[in-house]
Amino acid sequence: MNPLNSAASARLLRLAAIASVVTAVLLIAGKLTAWLITGSVSVLASLADSMMDAAASLLNLLAVHYSLTPPDAEHRFGHGKAEHLAGLGQATFITGSAVFLILNAVDRLLHPQPIKDVTAGVIVMLFSIGLTLMLLAIQHYVIKRTGSTAIRADSLHYASDVLTNISTVVALLLAALGWPGLDPLFGMAIALYILYSAWEIGYEAVQLLMDHELPAEDQQRIEQIALRQAQVRGIHDLRTRRSGQSYFIQLHLELDPEQPFVKAHGTAARVEAALKHTFPNAEVLIHQDPLGADDHDPRALHPEGAG
Repeated sequence: MNPLNSAASARLLRLAAIASVVTAVLLIAGKLTAWLITGSVSVLASLADSMMDAAASLLNLLAVHYSLTPPDAEHRFGHGKAEHLAGLGQATFITGSAVFLILNAVDRLLHPQPIKDVTAGVIVMLFSIGLTLMLLAIQHYVIKRTGSTAIRADSLHYASDVLTNISTVVALLLAALGWPGLDPLFGMAIALYILYSAWEIGYEAVQLLMDHELPAEDQQRIEQIALRQAQVRGIHDLRTRRSGQSYFIQLHLELDPEQPFVKAHGTAARVEAALKHTFPNAEVLIHQDPLGADDHDPRALHPEGAG
């Protein structure tokens, strides 16, 4: 699916960020109630995760708002990398949440405690699963339309929340059947999965902050778009990167060396327009080369000095 224009992307990003914060607050209220009623470590683990989610979602909301700020004199390429910084911050929050869960699970293994009122705990956790699935549906739509790193990071830890909540329900039911010792083990398993999610989020954020190339399929689309112009004989030195919702594309067009400069310029302008149609938020920089010229040969750039 092609990227959206700036206004449409901004609306969807803000919708997803606000929905995430509201969901996190509702989940905290429900899980706090469930933990106070049951005393379950698995419920406490899920509550701790939701508290981290709330902090991460609030950070995400602020980062998305800042990333959508137009370029200014001090940030000529825009503020899009705030999205990737938010993803890195969320990975940190999630790691802290996982460590907290592991410590609590170990403590409960060493000092077992009975679980109370399993029914109330299960009801709250089922409510949490339903609410989180609704949020994930919104987030997945926004990710599909915008490719946002910050929303993808948010979605990853809410997806882990669904597994956390399902595991918590299972742990509560097993406790009701006479196996309360499995409760902290489930809490530990949840924590390990959360750590894995944090690694995925952090790795992607770092790659984008380091100006990683666009995916291979996007690069192929760019090449195909350029080669659709009959006057284009080839392309080389394609460079791409992404910053938030903005794409940066640089390439060299290989053109007939006999054609007038004004015609070559027109070809480049048509390629630029076609690329911006497919990537609406792209900044495109095109260099025109005569077919067969070697950019790295100084004689090609300064023929009068050759020999």
